[in-house]
Amino acid sequence: MEKLVIEGGRPLTGAIQIHGAKNAALPILAACMLASGTHTLHNVPNLLDIDTMLRILRALGCRADQQGDAVSITTSTANSSHIPEELMGQMRSSIFLMGPLLARFGSVTVYQPGGCAIGERKIDLHLKGLQALGASIEEFANKIVCTAESLHGSEIVLDFPSVGATENIMMAAVKAEGITTIYNAAREPEIQDLQNFLNAMGADIIGAGTDTITIRGVATLSPCTYRIIPDRIVAGTFMVAAAATKGNITLEKVNPAHLTSVIHVLKRAGVQINTDGDIIHVSCPTRPKAVERIVTSPHPSFPTDLQSQVMVLLSLADGMSVMKETIFEGRFKHVDELSRMGADIRVDMSSAFIRGVPRLYGATVEATDLRAGAALVIAGLAAHGTTIVEQIHHIDRGYDRIEHMLSRLGASVHRQSPVPSE
Repeated sequence: MEKLVIEGGRPLTGAIQIHGAKNAALPILAACMLASGTHTLHNVPNLLDIDTMLRILRALGCRADQQGDAVSITTSTANSSHIPEELMGQMRSSIFLMGPLLARFGSVTVYQPGGCAIGERKIDLHLKGLQALGASIEEFANKIVCTAESLHGSEIVLDFPSVGATENIMMAAVKAEGITTIYNAAREPEIQDLQNFLNAMGADIIGAGTDTITIRGVATLSPCTYRIIPDRIVAGTFMVAAAATKGNITLEKVNPAHLTSVIHVLKRAGVQINTDGDIIHVSCPTRPKAVERIVTSPHPSFPTDLQSQVMVLLSLADGMSVMKETIFEGRFKHVDELSRMGADIRVDMSSAFIRGVPRLYGATVEATDLRAGAALVIAGLAAHGTTIVEQIHHIDRGYDRIEHMLSRLGASVHRQSPVPSE
């Protein structure tokens, strides 16, 4: 397996452009199935998860090609609504295809999705939402078969503002007869991007970005050309990396409005942040300050996807910080790895108590999931000595060749491939 080798102690400096958002691109790629024809998407990141979604679309009969950050999807040749189990097991976001395939073909067969092992992530909210639209669901061991002769609008109240369930219901409801209203809907920027894409195809949706989304069903949709929003989690990761290394960087092609809660937390830690249109300047010339309490919650609160990265910064801060995780119960797996690098972190149930230390030290550590891997890279950049991060296929799911991006900012990091056996 490939590894990242990092020589720490170099402040990040310079400017970098942030690529498109994985968590926006994946549901939008799935939504292409709703309209027969050729779609063109721009600002699509080159990631393992994107590649997996394109392979799934090809398995369903579509033509799918990526050149740089442009993706062309021809869905008129689609001839199947059965998602292959092997591909679905590689990525949780494959579940996004349930709504579009059900709306287009009247049936869909899926398997329990894979992805990062960060805790229990049931798909019951997805299934309940589709049932409310008129779908029948049968479960056979690991297989789920969903059918519907027709879909009809409904009022749906989510028990939790699930991003995936909100998006799946939106995509199924665009071709349902009548009006669908989703209450307690997720409010993430990626939801707004999906709404904008669907409306560009001819859908009639309002309310994304609030807790109530209304979808008026339409008979037909048309393919379109669309540009994906920038990745706020990648942007946040690089903001933290700059602060942890006492660097000074400029992020280009970002949306600061998507990062309000993150900017607030970093400023509390003493990080200097200035915004100018789609540009964010980040610097932290001195040791960061402890932050008394941070709680992860659905958008617009502090995102769980940046919890592990910010914990690295707090592990170097002056004082005691507390991080409470309310979304995923398995999202503290990076703590043991950070402890190997000298961090002083104690976990009690869903809270981590972080006592800042003057420095971290290089070590060999393992990325247990996507965001934990990003956190360990940040720790390696800030640490004294050499850090080796293993299992980096997790990182490749959400960051487009992270070593190249960091190298452009002056970091010493390279990818090491395994030596082939004779």
